[in-house]
Amino acid sequence: MAGATSWQDQLYDHLRANDVSIFAYVPDAGHKILINRSLDDPNAHSVRLTTEEEGVSMMAGAHLGGGRGVLLMQSSGVGNCINMFSLIANGRFPFMTYVTMRGDFGEQNPWQVPMGKGAQPAMEAMGLRCLRVESEDDVIPTTDAAFGMAYKSNVGVAVLLTQKLLGAKGF
Repeated sequence: MAGATSWQDQLYDHLRANDVSIFAYVPDAGHKILINRSLDDPNAHSVRLTTEEEGVSMMAGAHLGGGRGVLLMQSSGVGNCINMFSLIANGRFPFMTYVTMRGDFGEQNPWQVPMGKGAQPAMEAMGLRCLRVESEDDVIPTTDAAFGMAYKSNVGVAVLLTQKLLGAKGF
């Protein structure tokens, strides 16, 4: 459909409309549009991380400074954050992450399967609420639900962008 806005562009615009101005990320093809849009936006701060766990403390700092941010990562990076997720529960601050899932629907890379299976249970064990998105129509409503949970309850929320939404990668 020519001229149609992608769900990723709609998500970026929606995040900006909800005062998100900090985009912390480890490079990931699934987040390419969000990352590139944040890099091109003079009113956004796009921060390339060395490791995903740095993004958790960055989001705590954003909240303490009166800002809003999101951590963009792939499911393989969740394991790097497990210990740092305790900061969210103990600090009781709103936390939002968008996780591009690997290792689920249609995965062909055997190295992605274990963390794809373990990412959601690990995040839930550390107190994050996980909301799965499997279709384009669910991206914005799920984002709204996540924002309400995070910013009204001071909890951590992970929006899981599944391979049904992103498309499974061949190997």
